[in-house]
Amino acid sequence: MDSKEFLKLGHKIKFERSQRKISQLELSLKTGLTTRTISRIECGTIDPKYSTLKKIADAFEVELVDLLDFKL
Repeated sequence: MDSKEFLKLGHKIKFERSQRKISQLELSLKTGLTTRTISRIECGTIDPKYSTLKKIADAFEVELVDLLDFKL
């Protein structure tokens, strides 16, 4: 993925989180990730590992492919 795709992924995760009305802290507690990591993913500044994305998808109770669908 390139930087534009990281940003799209971050926006998708932030959108999904806001739809569920959960904070970064709550997502952090559900995933075991730090709030800093979640913030960096949402800002598109890091390349998250598969396992990280899987944890987020599981916390949202969606398939990983749904997170990778950037059509908002």
